[in-house]
Amino acid sequence: MSGQETPELAVGVVVREKATDRLLEVMDRVGGRWQARPLNGGRERDITPGDVIVLGDRSSLTVQVAVANHRSRWGVLR
Repeated sequence: MSGQETPELAVGVVVREKATDRLLEVMDRVGGRWQARPLNGGRERDITPGDVIVLGDRSSLTVQVAVANHRSRWGVLR
């Protein structure tokens, strides 16, 4: 281990969906289910902790790099 703790799933953190490689922001927890929305907008959908990798809050360097890489992959360099 590197000594760093893995961020927990919580409202406001950014996650990467394993199946689709999409970046999502966790919006709410309703009835034991987590709901997340794509960073570029769209509908909220249910997620489970096993289906995502928690990257951290929007201001973390890990998230900023992930967002930049995602944008460059899809040709949106802003």
